[in-house]
Amino acid sequence: MALGHLGVNVTDLVAARVYYDELMPLLEYEPFLADGTQFAYWPAGGKIGTYMFFYPAPEPGYAPGGAGLQHLAFMVRTRADVDEVHAWAFSRGDEIIHAPREFPQYPPPYYATFWIGYDGVMLEAVCHKDA
Repeated sequence: MALGHLGVNVTDLVAARVYYDELMPLLEYEPFLADGTQFAYWPAGGKIGTYMFFYPAPEPGYAPGGAGLQHLAFMVRTRADVDEVHAWAFSRGDEIIHAPREFPQYPPPYYATFWIGYDGVMLEAVCHKDA
């Protein structure tokens, strides 16, 4: 069974929405809801998958090395999709941790890119196909 939803706190709801409104369609997500207290996405085209909710953080301070969220990984259908997401993150000036490549230390096939996104959260786009 797929994970139902994830909730992510962000330091600036408006700025975070601008960031994720650009990113999420590249990951095949579409807007689900938005108001002054939250915004959310769901898998596009009625696909089954995890919904993503974003809420204002009561205080800033994401710490990737601390307890809690370490990173978010989004599965995409093709390696070209991984490359497209990487190009988007690079064009924004996001810090690229790993450009698209194979990761032989993970169960194959594993083709992915990692970058630092909004609020310093590590993000990943991964394709589990050979082509």
